[in-house]
Amino acid sequence: MSGFDMTVRGVLAAASPVAAVRAAFARIRAYQAVDPAVWVALVPEHEALAAAEALEAAGPEGKPLYGVPFAVKDNIDTAGLPTTAACPVYAYLPNEDAPVVARLKAAGAILIGRTNMDQFATGLVGTRSPHGAPRCVFDRDYVSGGSSSGSAVAVAAGLVAFALGTDTAGSGRVPAAFNNLVGIKPSKGLLSTRGVVPACASLDCVTVFAHDVADADRVRRVAEGFDPADPWSRVAAPVPLPPHPRMGVLAPADRDVKGDHAAAALYDAAIDRARALGWEIVAFDYRPFQAAAALLYAGPWVAEREAAVGDFIRAHEDACDPTVAGIILGGGGRSARDAFDGLHRLAALKRETEAQWAAMDAMLLPTAPTQYRVAEVEADPVALNANLGLYTNFVNLLDLAAVAVPAGFREGNGLPFGVTLIGPAFSDGALAALGDALHRTVAPDLAPFEGADGTVHLAVVGAHLTGQPLNHQLTGRGAALLRTTRTAPDYRLYALAGTTPAKPGLVRSPGVDGPGLEVEVWALSRAAFGAFTEEVPPPLAIGSVTLADGSRVKGFVCEPAGLEGAEEITHHGGWRAWRVTK
Repeated sequence: MSGFDMTVRGVLAAASPVAAVRAAFARIRAYQAVDPAVWVALVPEHEALAAAEALEAAGPEGKPLYGVPFAVKDNIDTAGLPTTAACPVYAYLPNEDAPVVARLKAAGAILIGRTNMDQFATGLVGTRSPHGAPRCVFDRDYVSGGSSSGSAVAVAAGLVAFALGTDTAGSGRVPAAFNNLVGIKPSKGLLSTRGVVPACASLDCVTVFAHDVADADRVRRVAEGFDPADPWSRVAAPVPLPPHPRMGVLAPADRDVKGDHAAAALYDAAIDRARALGWEIVAFDYRPFQAAAALLYAGPWVAEREAAVGDFIRAHEDACDPTVAGIILGGGGRSARDAFDGLHRLAALKRETEAQWAAMDAMLLPTAPTQYRVAEVEADPVALNANLGLYTNFVNLLDLAAVAVPAGFREGNGLPFGVTLIGPAFSDGALAALGDALHRTVAPDLAPFEGADGTVHLAVVGAHLTGQPLNHQLTGRGAALLRTTRTAPDYRLYALAGTTPAKPGLVRSPGVDGPGLEVEVWALSRAAFGAFTEEVPPPLAIGSVTLADGSRVKGFVCEPAGLEGAEEITHHGGWRAWRVTK
């Protein structure tokens, strides 16, 4: 069990729901000694095993999450287990799963339990719970981030393959950064929030934690869907982003990492890697976004929290976290005029941000400026919590989508650092592709990313390149060009003899330290990819190609027999560069 790959892709590859569930519970028992604050409630093990056995009897057909163990934050309803929002006195027993949970179960995922959180989803630190503070998996002296603390730790510690959180101010992103995870914060309304204890109902989003974008995006696509019974649910066409986007980054004057120089260096490094991917780097003015972020707690939106649970807290204040109670009850004095003043101020700020969006397609920000020790947060719970939301609080107020990805580890203390890609509402799929590409620059051996619509990424090296005679076989099937890049250095390229139109042969030669060959990476639907491969003539074939950043995609390779009479053209660096010499 200890060697079980507790990721979505790992569980699907093992195709054994029973083994996955057994591994999950075995790891949970062992991890309780390390951190007893992760879980609020567990599904009885025999019930989870019975669900796994039923799945195995039925088989995986039509179950894209077949046997995958997952966890749910304690403010999302799961039938048969109390919802408490980390306040035991608040507990109620739901009769049915929240729609997002029901969708995941219908896809074959197996619920393991409910995870700890900052009480009533009020906090970015993960310390405001009567069940204790789940700790960062890399150093238990440090906070794990909140409010979705337990969900992040459960995934990062390998206890489940993915987990659901929620995000109003950054709670699906900050815990991801602090535990070296991917956190997908979907567009508002993309995933139903029915069956979720509201923090700010107009802003709340259900989020996904996983180890990589491929897993997280797969879960997001399963969980999303219009819910007519949810007044906040929305339907909209996906918003595309260019494969080489204009990426907005913080101007030097706006980079506030609270003295965390290692974080500043890692942000600079992330920008450099984004530039190496071919993205245009654009510094933008963060001031209107920061002003919008301040409205979340300094403006009237805190009254929305008070409207949700304020009456309960007043009646049970001795059972509530004092910091949480103080924040939420502080919204009770807001007037209708305050609310309208806030809405008008937000509208004005949103108009100001439009000038910045005119020059960029997406933005790349630190997920959090720094990471604090538990003791530091306990000594100053409000100010340090506010610091962690510096680059997250504006996102839902301005109706944006976000994908948080790991971006390396700090020198000195070894803690992880993360960045977040932020784009327009309903750009979720396109953002996921960009986030995956950036994540691969620090973790090249990730699972293949299929894209938001289940696309396959294909590297072409010759006659299928843009402007070449067979490119129509891609464009005619609706393929989209993602990026131009190079292969890893241990590839050779040959001009094959007797082919019409002229075609190259790509061959991997371990030990060779060449220039890498120019390739284009295209996205095709699975159906289009299947039809495309039927047209590939021998000696060419479709295999796996390793790119310069270490990622692997499908691509053209050549049988050794096809090299007879071929001319090696590796030194030209690519097919087009060789063609201009002819």
